[in-house]
Amino acid sequence: MELFLDILVAVLLILGCLMSLIAGIGLLTFPDMLTRMHAATKPQVLGFLLIFAGLAIHLRNWNIVPVLILAWAMQLLTAPVSAHMIGRSGYRTKHAAKDTLFSDELRQVVDKVSSGSATGAIPVVDSEDHEQDGK
Repeated sequence: MELFLDILVAVLLILGCLMSLIAGIGLLTFPDMLTRMHAATKPQVLGFLLIFAGLAIHLRNWNIVPVLILAWAMQLLTAPVSAHMIGRSGYRTKHAAKDTLFSDELRQVVDKVSSGSATGAIPVVDSEDHEQDGK
């Protein structure tokens, strides 16, 4: 049983480290800000979960489990929120490659706020009309 737990810990730690490595490689290789942001958050949260699970099994102490769960929960809460805020600020400061977006739902909101009409419903803009206005 001891050998099985040691192998399980090794597999969990290696998989968690690989997920973190994949996140780092994605940050270096992806072409634009939005895909880099996605690469930084998605595999990182799963990588931390695998590392913390391996650590909990390795320590075999129930006193450390709540601390590991709290640390993972904080990572789970902060990584997506920070990525969302970075994405919105990058979009507004023209760092996002908007021509590669499949669906640009934020454009309507940004156009509405920048035009000064802060009350009322968000206008629905046809994408073809919007592209002609930008040219």
